[in-house]
Amino acid sequence: MKFMEVYELLKKSGLPVGYYQWEEKQVPPLPYILYYFPNMAPEAADNANYAAIYQLNVELYTKNKDFELEAILDTVIKDGGMVFRKEETYINSERMYEVLYTMEVLIDG
Repeated sequence: MKFMEVYELLKKSGLPVGYYQWEEKQVPPLPYILYYFPNMAPEAADNANYAAIYQLNVELYTKNKDFELEAILDTVIKDGGMVFRKEETYINSERMYEVLYTMEVLIDG
């Protein structure tokens, strides 16, 4: 998978998708998705890296708990061939829910 393919996959949800954060005054109305790659763990052998395995975080932000929207994003990610973990929190200061999807992806550039 390539970095841009992650973006294209998430766009299939029908939601606005941004990398890491929105520019000031460019934040779309809820719901929306942000994604980023917080770390990379290489697979190595014979003193060489041969695969770059990135952690991928996908954050779904909604005003209210939205099971249907989560099911859509679940399906998009599964159809992309990824296995994920999911956790949820409510951000009091922003009055919104965040559902965090974490997974690993093999990026080939």
